[in-house]
Amino acid sequence: MRADAQRNAEKLRAAAAELFQERGLEVPLKEIARRAGVSHGTLYNLFGTREALIDEVVADLAADRLDEAGEQALAFEDAWDGFAYYVERVCELQATHPAVADVVSGRYPAAERLMAICGRALEAGTRIVDRARRAGAVRPDFTGEDLLLVFGTNAVLSRAAADAAPSAWRRGVAFLLDGLRAEAARGPLPHPPLNPRQTYEVMGGLAGTR
Repeated sequence: MRADAQRNAEKLRAAAAELFQERGLEVPLKEIARRAGVSHGTLYNLFGTREALIDEVVADLAADRLDEAGEQALAFEDAWDGFAYYVERVCELQATHPAVADVVSGRYPAAERLMAICGRALEAGTRIVDRARRAGAVRPDFTGEDLLLVFGTNAVLSRAAADAAPSAWRRGVAFLLDGLRAEAARGPLPHPPLNPRQTYEVMGGLAGTR
């Protein structure tokens, strides 16, 4: 890559990182190019697609934060404390880092690295749920797919409330956690858990990518 192209690529990476963090992964590419001080065509020439830019700019940042949340949750001696920490931490990341909310929601399925991170977060969440369930801390009918739907709906709430009530998600999470304790269960739920295919379709609908 020529020196001038390398400089432009670095400018675009920096501008994309800022705007993705501020507004999420749907920010118009023209705005990224404008902030970087290059043409729209230069962005496409260097990165080709939005997904390629996302994978290059956001993947490592999202992976670090989500992997850390999972590792810390599993390090708790008490399974409930680890579960509650994970739910609160991921919901907080969604509220404060719009790009992470898009990652967890699987909003850009063509971004391969990002989807791998999303899958890894689901695996970590399922391990955390299973651990809490085996310990008798979480109601026995709660699944990893249910947890993913919690994160999907929290992403929508966080985005909608970002200006008017940026901490509204905390209230919802507090209600949720109280209702998920094993002692809160009062009989069978009216609907079976979603299977992975259904969960994928629902998450796509919540993210606007069905």
